[in-house]
Amino acid sequence: MEYVSTRGGVGAVDFEGALFSGYAPDGGLFMPQRIPSLDGDTLRRWSRLSYRELVKELCSLFIMAELVPRNTLDDLIDRAFSRFRHKDVVHLSRLKNGLNVLELWHGVTYAFKDLSLSCTGQFLQYFLEKKQKHVTILVGTSGDTGSSAIESVRGQKNMDIFVVLPKGFCTQIQELQMTTIIEENVHVFAAHGNSDEIDEPIKELFADVDFARKYNLMSLNSVNWSRIMVQIAHHFYAYFQCAPSLDTTPLPVVEIVVPTGGGGNITAGCIAQKMGLPIRLVAVVNSNDIIHRTVQHGDFSLSESVKATLASAMDIQEPYNMERILWLLSGSDSRLMKTLMERFSVSKSLKLPEDLHRKLSETLRSCSASDEDIVRAIQRCWEENRYLLCPHSAVAAHYHYSQPDGVRLHQKFSCFSFLFSTPRCCLAPASAAKFQDSLLRAGLVPQLPPEITALTAMETRSTPLERGQDWAQTLREWIEAKAERW
Repeated sequence: MEYVSTRGGVGAVDFEGALFSGYAPDGGLFMPQRIPSLDGDTLRRWSRLSYRELVKELCSLFIMAELVPRNTLDDLIDRAFSRFRHKDVVHLSRLKNGLNVLELWHGVTYAFKDLSLSCTGQFLQYFLEKKQKHVTILVGTSGDTGSSAIESVRGQKNMDIFVVLPKGFCTQIQELQMTTIIEENVHVFAAHGNSDEIDEPIKELFADVDFARKYNLMSLNSVNWSRIMVQIAHHFYAYFQCAPSLDTTPLPVVEIVVPTGGGGNITAGCIAQKMGLPIRLVAVVNSNDIIHRTVQHGDFSLSESVKATLASAMDIQEPYNMERILWLLSGSDSRLMKTLMERFSVSKSLKLPEDLHRKLSETLRSCSASDEDIVRAIQRCWEENRYLLCPHSAVAAHYHYSQPDGVRLHQKFSCFSFLFSTPRCCLAPASAAKFQDSLLRAGLVPQLPPEITALTAMETRSTPLERGQDWAQTLREWIEAKAERW
């Protein structure tokens, strides 16, 4: 299994090479040269596996045993999930009116990114210990990535992590989960800008090939293939939990509803679909709706500005993983991707070729939710189930509630059940406890776990990045200074 850039400008690398990269040197993103195909018998066998076992099986398809022996791989994944609060790692809540919510947030930071980043941290440590190597991790975060990335590598002597957060665009809890980690290898920067603005200095440093090579620069954002790989398991587990029976041929279809910001989770779903998993994917976004416009109209263009919404981790205008999806749907046409992405980089506006747009709209459905939609979904879910949704999960629930009510229609009009028989699973990326303001706006009172309540009394540490300051140069100087102690 080798990995190639979506833009085709560099040679193939193995999993280790993809793991230790951010963007590929040609500006593209690494993807498997070949997507494994699974038959019905394999899917039926896998349907009996736990989430943890599914992650192991999937990772073994993308990480060759010559690099990481299977027993070692299994141990690394067991270690990664050892700090999760739920015995099953993830949990499906079956609620009224056909609302199935897959809780992906039972890790240390109460966010789904703990799943992929805990594994990625273990993979990094494995290779670094073997090679006695040091890396510099540079991460931009719109909310949850930063804290999950920090937790995955905190205290490690062979890694330094530099996290840039958009000051005022994260919730207080999200920010405190980053700034309260006082470790020698953790460096947090609070930038006075939005999520897209903080990506610019990070891209600039990765584009400086000599600097990136000298300091072993790498990313833990979902540009990193390792994160996408682990997230494929979400879709398999959701499918197996919600499919009515696997005794039929063809296998039944399950609709997976994916709250979407940078596009990592929906990319993982497209790969799962390509592997043979019979799922129908729905990308749901907030008012920052570039993915929705791309699916509906082929319009991959920026709006005038990023809108601050209740679903703050999805306040993203440049969903970089769309490049992976388009590459996959184009038949791995790296020349086309290079042309399209370079055009977008200059103009920030792109009209997809007609054939590519058709394939995209056949692969994905999409939906956009306003803050009012989010609040109504939170309220309805609470009224019907006494179950609290975070605002990102509520974007998915909004889509579900906007569809014909298949459960009641099935009961009332059984002769028409074929119209509404597709089960649906909504992915829930974070715990409602992290988003007090959204719950209060919905007229609800959040129940805060003690670990979150304790954050407000803890010491904090961060470095401000002011408007007008050269953020890339500041980060460069910090990285150079910290390198002196390696």
